[in-house]
Amino acid sequence: MMNIYLFELKRYKKSIIIWSVAISFWILFYMAFFPMIASDTTAFDIIMEEFPPEFLAAFGMNSNLPMSSVLGYFGLTFSMAQIPIAIQASNYGFHTLSVEERELTADFLLTKPITRSKIIITKFLAAFTSLTIVNLFIWISSIASVYLFNSGYAFELTNIIILLTTVTLFQLFFLSVGMVISVSLRKISSVLSFSMALSFGLYVLNSLKSIFSSDILGYISPYTQYSHAYILVEGHYNPLLTVISVSIIIISLVMSYFLYLKRNIHSL
Repeated sequence: MMNIYLFELKRYKKSIIIWSVAISFWILFYMAFFPMIASDTTAFDIIMEEFPPEFLAAFGMNSNLPMSSVLGYFGLTFSMAQIPIAIQASNYGFHTLSVEERELTADFLLTKPITRSKIIITKFLAAFTSLTIVNLFIWISSIASVYLFNSGYAFELTNIIILLTTVTLFQLFFLSVGMVISVSLRKISSVLSFSMALSFGLYVLNSLKSIFSSDILGYISPYTQYSHAYILVEGHYNPLLTVISVSIIIISLVMSYFLYLKRNIHSL
């Protein structure tokens, strides 16, 4: 198992570096504009009032979390960073169990003295480890950016930390759903296409939920389940949506496990 685990981590090495740098840079770069906004909050608030309420709701902005505040601006930054976080996690989910079939190496792997059960567990652990490394950089860049660019404005670090703890569950959601879809389909020809569709599809669903004020639309979207606006204002997770999210993660992982055990692996 350890050999497969290390081999999978080596596979992810380049991806880990690229995603860690890209997401961290995005957070720091975007937060660097806050001092300019903070220098004239009144003018900025007037500009934001010109936008339709539906538009602001689609991005999780409301009167309780104005963009001219540190938490409000960080919340918007974080919500946009969720998209590449989702794409990476989805990509790993679709990739981890389908790569052997695409590269025609499934026969080689399955003839080794190791069970399918150990293969899927090891591959999942390698993918989750890779996501955790990226998550660490997200934490560092987020906290550093808030301290570097807060322009002297007071902020509640506790709420930011609570928001950052959602990244692990957010990643697990897309990783697990990607895995169960990949083992349910005969073949994944383009991992990126599926990853983009899943990530942006659920983001659009979250936006529609905000625009139409329909809670039902948001129940299956992790963007709603871990809404920055709710957490930064309330200071805690939404209990119902968190239970739904964790349930989807557990069900997806269990289904992935048993479907992979029974899957007819296509190779040479």
